[in-house]
Amino acid sequence: MLKLKTKWFNKWAGKRNISDKCLIKTIENISDNLGVVDLGAGLIKVRTPKYGQGKRGGYRTILVYRKDDLAIFIYGFTKNEKKNLDKDELIYFKKLANDLLKLSDRKILELEREGSFIKIKVQK
Repeated sequence: MLKLKTKWFNKWAGKRNISDKCLIKTIENISDNLGVVDLGAGLIKVRTPKYGQGKRGGYRTILVYRKDDLAIFIYGFTKNEKKNLDKDELIYFKKLANDLLKLSDRKILELEREGSFIKIKVQK
């Protein structure tokens, strides 16, 4: 599975000390259906824990997701910032998910090389 984050998400996560290890765990939670909401059109909302606090007080992250193939973190927020995506945001992110899921592997690698996507590093 290809695991990526957008340039915007990488900056947002960095300010909140969300590690790649934590993002990998979040992707595993999708497979286990833990704290996951399927928003449709390949868009997933999932809880991502705050360091030392767990998922309950954590972040809400939005991913473009295709099972066993692709996970791209595109947006994040805290529950005290907003309860959920509003209608316009949901429409926008579903269109974005549709567009991203249509990209070829070659185009994704090209976007990664130019810095639009950052690979999530699996830590051993």
